[in-house]
Amino acid sequence: MINNVVLVGRLTRDPELKFTPNGAAVVTFTLAVNRNFTNQSGQREADFINCVIWRKPAETLANYAKKGTLLGVTGRVQTRSYDNPQGQRVYVTEVVAETLQLMESKDVSEQRANESNETAEKNKPTPPPLPKQETDPFAQNSSAIDLPDDDLPF
Repeated sequence: MINNVVLVGRLTRDPELKFTPNGAAVVTFTLAVNRNFTNQSGQREADFINCVIWRKPAETLANYAKKGTLLGVTGRVQTRSYDNPQGQRVYVTEVVAETLQLMESKDVSEQRANESNETAEKNKPTPPPLPKQETDPFAQNSSAIDLPDDDLPF
């Protein structure tokens, strides 16, 4: 029997390193993997593959990768099940990653992250400008303003 998976895709979120009660490191993550073809409207779709990685490679992933990092993963498909709190049987299919490879340099990854941040800043809506005040509204009244303490918001 052969159960071998090779994926190249981008992390959909920053990896979160967790530890089992025995002290084994584990990271669950999702890879966005582009399909080899486009849909009817010419757009390239992606599949979102749930993965898990254990021990030292999990620590490496958590230390060196972040959302958007291009990763190469080899592993195997595994299906497991458990009973949720409502008593229903839940089936989970995921890739158990055995090895991973960072597919781009740190410089490229940081450049892509900076471009992403710049694009987000450009796309951020700007508030409308405040109306200009030509004159000081208090200039005509030079006397002190007397407000009762009950009118103060603090």
